[in-house]
Amino acid sequence: MRLPSSVLVSVSLFTAETTAALYLSTTYRSAGDQIWQCFTLLFTLVPSVLVQLTLIFIHRDLSRDRPLVLLLHILQLGPIIRCLDAFCIYGSAGKVEEPYVTITRKKQMPRDGQAEEVEQEVGQAEGKLVTHRAAFARTSVIQAFLGSAPQLTLQLYICVLQKGVSIGRGTLMVISLLSIVYGALRCNILAIKIRYDDYEVSVSPLAYLCVFLWRGFEIATRVAVLVLFSSVLKVWILPVVSANFILFFLHPWVLFWSSRSPFPENIEKTLTRVGTTIVLCMLTFMYAGINVFCWSAVQLRLDDTDLIDKGQAWRRVAVYYSLRFVENAGLTLMWYTHRTEFYQRVDAPVLEVLLMLGYAMAVFFMLLFYQFCHPCRQLFSSSPTQGFQSGSMRTKPLSEPQGKDGDDQPCVTKGDFNQSLCV
Repeated sequence: MRLPSSVLVSVSLFTAETTAALYLSTTYRSAGDQIWQCFTLLFTLVPSVLVQLTLIFIHRDLSRDRPLVLLLHILQLGPIIRCLDAFCIYGSAGKVEEPYVTITRKKQMPRDGQAEEVEQEVGQAEGKLVTHRAAFARTSVIQAFLGSAPQLTLQLYICVLQKGVSIGRGTLMVISLLSIVYGALRCNILAIKIRYDDYEVSVSPLAYLCVFLWRGFEIATRVAVLVLFSSVLKVWILPVVSANFILFFLHPWVLFWSSRSPFPENIEKTLTRVGTTIVLCMLTFMYAGINVFCWSAVQLRLDDTDLIDKGQAWRRVAVYYSLRFVENAGLTLMWYTHRTEFYQRVDAPVLEVLLMLGYAMAVFFMLLFYQFCHPCRQLFSSSPTQGFQSGSMRTKPLSEPQGKDGDDQPCVTKGDFNQSLCV
């Protein structure tokens, strides 16, 4: 049983960023900057509430008699108590005999064209830890792109306006950047595990490092470009960001309506059609928020039972990064044309080159990851370079061993625990 380290990292970033933001808001209040205080609190409390709701929804606390847990979520302490619960489960694992276990089948990475299928016994304790990891993986993404990303943009914008970086603001900016990069990393890992749900996926430390550098360069460059542009053309930043957001929000719905598929009913059995619609809108809202700052690693498909496109559409990736590169170059060019006297002390052409070089480095590490570090690269039918030419990169068809009864079922699980394992 693995240590729930990802849960600890998620809660640590959440707690650290919330604490730093609350401290910084008090300094803004002391200085009389009520506008900055309000925005700082807004980008702290709204994602915090969404994180609490997500944890309650995934753990289905509303249908269970757990008033203390709900009270702690209302007090915004839900992630902390969930983290303590996960470590208590990990510490007590093996000390009490499991009343029953769940048998799962996962394929290992293919050797000589054969994907060996292995059965594993998963007890209740490990199942609960899987649910905790899945829940915090999703809350990390929510915290990163609905809280940390706008928070980092805001604080960097304030630094430009006030021509200085205080200790509190600098601390919050560093924590926010780490939170965004970690959220993007979790988004990549989630996409891999959903696409290759039938396989036992193991991500190497080198792959984590590669994704961390890829996302770090991509997000830092994007935030810097938006801040520079907004510092000289304040009126135009809202239309630019809004156009990006609306485009990515409507895109999955346009594809769904054009496909004329029936309304998805398999998201959650207890949800009504209105509840399902709200969940889908929140999902596309999250999807749009991610794509404003970086590539989401998945393509939403509301007409699919899994809600995502499991194929690697390389032309879509190429179009996204090409258009984003052009947009970043255009925004920095507009900044260079309308820059104020404050930027006269900055070598503007060199700064523009560094920003474009930073984005190019992000693309380089992305290609490096898919070419050499992707945990399922053996399943690719073509390399990333060939994928750009052919337009898509699908999974190789493999001869699969049959189960004991001659069937080809990839997984033997029952009930809600099966849903937890699919992440």
